[in-house]
Amino acid sequence: MLHIYNTLSRDKQPFTPVEPGRVRMYVCGMTVYDFCHLGHARMLVSFDVVQRWLRATGYQVDYVRNITDIDDKIIRKAVQTRRRMHEVTRFYIDAMHADELALGVATPDSEPRATQHVGQMLDIISKLEDKGLAYRSDDGDVNYAVRRFPGYGKLSGKSLDDLRAGERVAVASAKRDPLDFVLWKSAKQDEPPESKWESPYGLGRPGWHIECSAMSKALLGLPLDIHGGGPDLKFPHHENEIAQTEGAFGGVLANVWMHCGPLMVDADKMSKSLGNFRTIRETVALPGSLSDDAASYQANPREAEMLRFFIVRNHYRSVQNYTPDNLRDAQHALDRLYQALHNVPADRSALLDWNHPSAQAFRSAMDDDFNTSGAVAVLFELASEANRTRSGQASALLRLLGGVLGLLQAEPEHYLQSPSRYLGAVAEGHELTSDAIQALIDERAAAKHARDFARADRIREQLRESGIELEDKAGGATQWRRT
Repeated sequence: MLHIYNTLSRDKQPFTPVEPGRVRMYVCGMTVYDFCHLGHARMLVSFDVVQRWLRATGYQVDYVRNITDIDDKIIRKAVQTRRRMHEVTRFYIDAMHADELALGVATPDSEPRATQHVGQMLDIISKLEDKGLAYRSDDGDVNYAVRRFPGYGKLSGKSLDDLRAGERVAVASAKRDPLDFVLWKSAKQDEPPESKWESPYGLGRPGWHIECSAMSKALLGLPLDIHGGGPDLKFPHHENEIAQTEGAFGGVLANVWMHCGPLMVDADKMSKSLGNFRTIRETVALPGSLSDDAASYQANPREAEMLRFFIVRNHYRSVQNYTPDNLRDAQHALDRLYQALHNVPADRSALLDWNHPSAQAFRSAMDDDFNTSGAVAVLFELASEANRTRSGQASALLRLLGGVLGLLQAEPEHYLQSPSRYLGAVAEGHELTSDAIQALIDERAAAKHARDFARADRIREQLRESGIELEDKAGGATQWRRT
């Protein structure tokens, strides 16, 4: 039985959806004002694996991941670039979709935009005002009265007094309490017209937190089976969502809360201010395909799958550290799995037998709070078995179980012949082309035919120094791969 760690209860619990056989999952998505970075990659891939496993085990999944397309940062970007807001958001939505495609992240069942649900947000705000949980301040904003909601802090484990003492929330003079947060922002004169909506509270726009309360209820109803997001959203965003939704409608917002762990850079949080910010596209794009003016790009398939593998090989709740060496290690590890598939070709017509001991071990790991680290260990055991016994069954199962995680679906020979910046110094823009490699292989074959074995050995060593490993097959054929 599937067990999931619930951030709210702080323990692993048996998963029982509200409706048997169906899972309604809402994950907080991107605020689209810039390119996605590697921290976003971790969230995207982590919850993609969650929905893949739920579907693989027979659940009907309704997966909603929203887009925040109205926000202070988006307004600022539009003003700075002298573009309309919808032009900014359209560009970065296209960029996000290109990143998802590169990483093999499946499209959610629904991808609502905040601007499509302003009416539902205003309805919730009205309910909160009627219940005395919201008030209009002198500056025209509508704020949530945090101290009037008894359960505030139950997700993050922080008391109101602790939050106040730590000054975690900026003080605004128009608020009754510094911890109160905005539900509706009064429009400013210098803001773009398209950032303003008519409302009972005057021209304005929704606060960030109210957006997800409206979209999750509108598309999935209450309670959600799973609500997820990145580690930074636990507080205040998800805490505020709970206060809004449960304050307005009663009951609970979600039965299970999931948060992936942070992605660090040399033990520091990834951020622009520290200069350690790295985008997905910078990490996996083919040279020459990347432009600041283009939302789409051509990903290097070997590097893109490596980045997905880099994320998947760690448990989603763990702290993960990004360094070039860690990416290089992930590249070599993934290459070993593909080398096993290359050595012992998998039967593409084989079906996944969940009664096989390796499949059962894989299932046991995934049912233990989506323990992909344990599941990946099973893949390496199968690769070792395939190499040791030349077992086509082990190779087929390796590929099939890898597919559950969104891995190992490329043709092994094509994958192993693709360049990668993370293979070592040779690959840093100086790798031989496929045509140049084949020409040297042909020259080596001619030297062997002429019994000039010294020349043949020199060519093999020349290729090895360039990161190319040769494998002579029965019948005289020679295969090659980049190492």
